[in-house]
Amino acid sequence: MSKCVLIVEDEPNIVESLSFLLGREGLEVHAENDGAAAMEQIETIKPDLVILDAMLPNRSGFDILRDIQASQTAMPMVLMLTAKGQPRDRQMAEEIGVDLFMTKPFSNSEIITEIRRLLGI
Repeated sequence: MSKCVLIVEDEPNIVESLSFLLGREGLEVHAENDGAAAMEQIETIKPDLVILDAMLPNRSGFDILRDIQASQTAMPMVLMLTAKGQPRDRQMAEEIGVDLFMTKPFSNSEIITEIRRLLGI
């Protein structure tokens, strides 16, 4: 059974790029571009990994990360991928419970290596 990844990102080029890279790795990939709809997708799809942007329309990635940590049903690994590379953003994400914090731009090989590590593949 392949691992499932949900990309919560509002930038279409990043979604397309990550979907291609992850699909090539044999992963099942879903995407959501609206922060307000992210938790519903997480609870419906039950992904193994959520790639989460910090700045999303209608709800921040930090709020979604808090919801994931508080959820009794959805406990995926979370990789926060953001252009907000300030130390306080990283610290806040780590305090909430993110599994990995990466900044944009990222290298394809680096993100695939980290996703493999997080998913244990």
